[in-house]
Amino acid sequence: MNYQWYPGHMTKARRMMQENIKLIDLIIELVDARVPVASRNPDIDELGKGKSRIVLLNKSDLADASWNRRWMEYFEAQGAFALEVNSKSGSGIKAINSLVQKACAEKIARDRKRGIVNRPVRAMVVGIPNVGKSTFINSFAGKACTKTGNKPGVTKGKQWIRLNKDLELLDTPGILWPKFEDEQVGMHLAFIGSMNDEIIIMEELASDLLERLRLLYPDAVEQRYGISWADSSAGTLGEIARVRRCLLKGEALDLKKAADLLTDDFRSGRLGRMTLERPQEQDAEGQEKIQ
Repeated sequence: MNYQWYPGHMTKARRMMQENIKLIDLIIELVDARVPVASRNPDIDELGKGKSRIVLLNKSDLADASWNRRWMEYFEAQGAFALEVNSKSGSGIKAINSLVQKACAEKIARDRKRGIVNRPVRAMVVGIPNVGKSTFINSFAGKACTKTGNKPGVTKGKQWIRLNKDLELLDTPGILWPKFEDEQVGMHLAFIGSMNDEIIIMEELASDLLERLRLLYPDAVEQRYGISWADSSAGTLGEIARVRRCLLKGEALDLKKAADLLTDDFRSGRLGRMTLERPQEQDAEGQEKIQ
């Protein structure tokens, strides 16, 4: 299945980011800790050249804890500051202010030498759809500043949010890039819900997800559903449908219902904490090498 999705408002969002990048000192980029490379937009590297960068591994509670640490080391080795956060619970949020000061230490020192004091750091918050950006901002600010939703594309325009005397945030819509050169990137984004499920054949998505889980977390699937792996992912999906009584009239297996069940169990963490991408699977350009 070819995973592609680029609504028209995202082209407008990219232009808006280009226009506003000169106004900011720092980019705070949210990625999904389960797929930290697939959930980055390579456009942001180009747009944010020369800007300090903080990468927040959001939804870290859903990702494998040991791999969270490895991914932080990966991003720090690339010159960014990195932190695990869980925007819903607020875990890790309090540590961000001190990280902002570290990331912008040179800028703050330059301002002081020029006699500029009490000028807040201006940070642009970026991230692909459904990565939890609005929830993060509301958690960081301690109040509801932005609209939130469990589907991509909720944030449509920009807004400035003053957190305190030292920091202002520029919220931007989540943007994807027009075409995924690596088909696996699109697949991983579909796994975590960063695409619109309505344009995806969920049975095929579930089969692709099962292939990945069979490689990385086979025991979790067996334990969750009380099944053994079949010869094919489609067969395993059928086993899940049978055990969980996902049935149509006449006792036929309802594979769509089973696919929705599996996908929801993965996205919610009911299958366990899982990281689908590993740092050693990236080449020098940050492209995934998994076959």
